[in-house]
Amino acid sequence: MKHYEVEILDAKTREKLCFLDKVEPQATIAEIKNLFTKTHPQWYPARQSLRLDPKGKSLKDEDVLQKLPVGTTATLYFRDLGAQISWVTVFLTEYAGPLFIYLLFYFRVPFIYGHKYDFTSSRHTVVHLACICHSFHYIKRLLETLFVHRFSHGTMPLRNIFKNCTYYWGFAAWMAYYINHPLYTPPTYGAQQVKLALAIFVICQLGNFSIHMALRDLRPAGSKTRKIPYPTKNPFTWLFLLVSCPNYTYEVGSWIGFAIMTQCLPVALFSLVGFTQMTIWAKGKHRSYLKEFRDYPPLRMPIIPFLL
Repeated sequence: MKHYEVEILDAKTREKLCFLDKVEPQATIAEIKNLFTKTHPQWYPARQSLRLDPKGKSLKDEDVLQKLPVGTTATLYFRDLGAQISWVTVFLTEYAGPLFIYLLFYFRVPFIYGHKYDFTSSRHTVVHLACICHSFHYIKRLLETLFVHRFSHGTMPLRNIFKNCTYYWGFAAWMAYYINHPLYTPPTYGAQQVKLALAIFVICQLGNFSIHMALRDLRPAGSKTRKIPYPTKNPFTWLFLLVSCPNYTYEVGSWIGFAIMTQCLPVALFSLVGFTQMTIWAKGKHRSYLKEFRDYPPLRMPIIPFLL
């Protein structure tokens, strides 16, 4: 059996970092990363990006050496992705923060609204309902992170946790400050507005969970297999007929419901920013589906049926 020789160069300086001889033809990029780590332990596999061209795309861990467009002496280019942290850790941190922060304002702990309001309770039912909904949302997210989600990538750059936490924690504090403020004014149309908004919130939360379960069932544990998601017997998954990322559609719907319920500007702005970011993600996933699957349903849009 003919073995390969693998030369790994720094993508920026072209400096030779490592030379591997007698590499099996069936070796994967993940296995090559492990071999590289033995000579450079500071660059553990999750930090490594190996590519065929210095400015090209990163090779996938599952790519096999003999199937790549290289000769028996392969040259790979290395880029350091920086310190990494697990997706699970990031999600647990960014979701636990808003849950805890919101409750600080709800219970009106000292130094927030003034001494005379310390640990007092709002007289408005919608304030208590909003706390229940907000807490439920983030508890759901925490439980899904632990027991439902299956991540195609195990890690992400450490710097992202600071960006993500600033976004989630900051908005949570901003909206909680106004919703739980002693001078908070209930929604204009009273109980009818709150009931309608609650219905929207609950339906979208159930829909979001249903989509997450459907996506989980598409990917066996420990696998990176990608399949086209289709509706199941669960009616909430029927939105797959019209959009590629109904989990984002339901997520945005939940926050719109919460904004209507509280009639709070920070919540509306949070919904808008979230919708903008999720639209970007949805468009990216939609393009990926179209590129990977020739038989992908043509009627689907990324996030909003028939529009976007």
